[in-house]
Amino acid sequence: MDGWLSDRAKSAEAAVPGGFDLSECVTEPIHLLGGIQSYGTLVAVDAGSGVVDTAARNTGAVIGVACEDLLGGPVTRILEETDYAEALEATAAFQDTAAFLPVRAGTEGDRRPFDLSVHRVGDLLVLEFEPREEGDAFRFSGFYRGVRAALARLRSATTVAECCARAVREMRALTGFDRVVAYRFDGPEGPGEVVAEDVDASLESWLGLWFPATDIPPQARRLYRENWIRVITDVDDESVRLHPPVRPATGRPLDLSQAALRTVSGFHLEYLRNISVASSMSVSVLRDEDLWGLIACHGAGPVRLSPEVRSACELFGAAFSLQLAAIEEKERAQALLKANERTAVVAALLDGRLEEAVARHGDAVRALLDADGFVLSRGGRVTASGIEVPEELVAVLRRRAAVLTPGSLWSTDRLPEEARGTEDGGPGTGVGGPGTGDSGPGTGDGGPEAGPAGVLMIPLGASGEFLAWTRQERPVPQHWAADPSEPVRVGPRGERLTPRGSSAVFRSVMRGRSLPWSPHDEAAALELWRILTGLVLRHADTLAVLNDELRMTNLDLDSFAHIAAHDLKEPLRGISNSATFVMEDAASELDETTLRRLRTMQRLAGRMDELLNSLLDYARLGRAGLQVREVSLAEVVDGALDVVGPRLEQARVTVVRGRPGTLRADADRLYEILVNLLVNAAKYAGDHDRRTVEIGLEEVVPPGAVRPETAVVVRDNGIGIAADQQQEVFHLFRRLHGPGERGGGTGVGLAVVKRIVERHGGRLWLDSVLGEGTAFYFVLPSEPSGGSGTA
Repeated sequence: MDGWLSDRAKSAEAAVPGGFDLSECVTEPIHLLGGIQSYGTLVAVDAGSGVVDTAARNTGAVIGVACEDLLGGPVTRILEETDYAEALEATAAFQDTAAFLPVRAGTEGDRRPFDLSVHRVGDLLVLEFEPREEGDAFRFSGFYRGVRAALARLRSATTVAECCARAVREMRALTGFDRVVAYRFDGPEGPGEVVAEDVDASLESWLGLWFPATDIPPQARRLYRENWIRVITDVDDESVRLHPPVRPATGRPLDLSQAALRTVSGFHLEYLRNISVASSMSVSVLRDEDLWGLIACHGAGPVRLSPEVRSACELFGAAFSLQLAAIEEKERAQALLKANERTAVVAALLDGRLEEAVARHGDAVRALLDADGFVLSRGGRVTASGIEVPEELVAVLRRRAAVLTPGSLWSTDRLPEEARGTEDGGPGTGVGGPGTGDSGPGTGDGGPEAGPAGVLMIPLGASGEFLAWTRQERPVPQHWAADPSEPVRVGPRGERLTPRGSSAVFRSVMRGRSLPWSPHDEAAALELWRILTGLVLRHADTLAVLNDELRMTNLDLDSFAHIAAHDLKEPLRGISNSATFVMEDAASELDETTLRRLRTMQRLAGRMDELLNSLLDYARLGRAGLQVREVSLAEVVDGALDVVGPRLEQARVTVVRGRPGTLRADADRLYEILVNLLVNAAKYAGDHDRRTVEIGLEEVVPPGAVRPETAVVVRDNGIGIAADQQQEVFHLFRRLHGPGERGGGTGVGLAVVKRIVERHGGRLWLDSVLGEGTAFYFVLPSEPSGGSGTA
């Protein structure tokens, strides 16, 4: 409850002469006030024994027996046994529903007519007696026809505005109050707006006025959800206390949540008197068990409604709630039909790789919901279109999406309030409504918030993936029936609560809000999600099949390469050894041509053995796991130079150390990369005296990327590579020079480098100018795709 009272409300209460604690309004137990309105009386009876447990202090004046005399005795002292039995039966099946009975009550021989309202609270039967004049019989037929006609007119409404206008008109005709308004809450803890009104011509209009959230505190809203009707017959009525004030069995006052005669908060009575309201009634309007708003009625003088009229009003409120729900559902269904056509067109543009399609057709995706921006977070990658979305907001949406059900909707048109809680008139405290209640967003006098003000998001999975549309702030002018920054002020009768009314209108501009998300927007978003889910799943299934096939093919190729290379080495050794034995044993008998042919056979067998060894090493890379850890680049360079250093010295190539650092990699595989690249620097050194090779870390932008990344670079000033041959050097067994040129080799080294980098999930590329040198770059991610110790 503490968070519901805003800082501005606290400042306002402190400025009131004599002081005023608004937190009392928030914490006041309005269902346990221990009093009733004096025009009737109340008796609570143990349902099992019929013994009176609690009684109002005016039972003597109303029924003829003092409360002290009733306590502990049978209720049949004031009520006929048959009437009491009927009351028990009427409430047995529906514990939470009140029943109404015409009875005669009082002392034996002096029993008068009463309207009896009866409901249960735990083991107690609560009986409320309201006097009825002799001969004032209820004429059901005429009353029923009027109520039925009113309900029929209500059902013919086709829009929310029309439904609200008819509801207030019918309710005023049914009750005779001077003012009836439909009051809609802006969110469960938000302020209220008068959206429809039927009022006597002599009274000022409240249509279109907003009432701050400080007008109906949380416990009042909760009670409105539980008890759908609340009547105040006379605001100047002296409440009648209960006896005993606290029930010995529970240590608490009797719970009057469902009592028709329940007294109301003194704070609220102050409020009503300050706006010259003498009587009031409010009927709850619910939507999916949430409080949508109220039908609020005001009288200039006391108004007493019979139980039949109150029941009719409660029934009318339930019908109004159902009609609103039906209208909104119809609008949603119509919106879905329209959305399907537009969504199908947009979805057709997004076939293929989703992120790339969104980037190409972002305008169409945004236009689908009339949004200013669109964000797709999937697979750790964020794709955005339109207005910029701060990284902090993306992180917040990921966390929220992770706890929501995939395919559900979450939206807000007040993102700044979601992030920090409302400052003015948001979840605050309060004591009134439009003169109806025992009260939500504020005016917001600051500038626009950074980033979007509205978001509509659909979670894609438990990992926090989502797609979301965003809208910018749309400042909205509002007229308030009271300054939401001053919820406490001395009233005309000396009380402390601010009077409301159009004569004291406060104009403001609501900031930090976007255009609300309509049922059409929600339907279109869900339809696009449904279509995209089908596309993604279909592509995922296809990709899974291809990956399985590719995995088997790679395994077959690795096995073939290993077996072939291993099995071919044995006959090669035999060929080479046989040639050697022939030359050793019969050299004197062979002519020079035959010897030359035998030596060629030996050389080719050796060359073939080198190629097979390279093939074995390359195939081994496909099966070996990666042991990834934090690796010092300097240490790995030292190890590589231990092997390649002499060859670099022989080629007169000077090693230049660049920026050192650490990276996550398999140290042995990183060593292989550097050895191969340094050997190439020695092989292809330039034909000049100042020969160098540089090794270090640099910030570079990889090809096709937009942001710089930390890359390892091995840069020489050797002979370079022609532009049309730069991609060929990474192919297996591809050499740009003859076998005997530039130190020989098998053409496997750079193919091995490329495969090791890709096994880490990294990228390899080169930058070279023929005759000037070559720079090899590679980037290794923080979490290699091969994983640790996996193939």
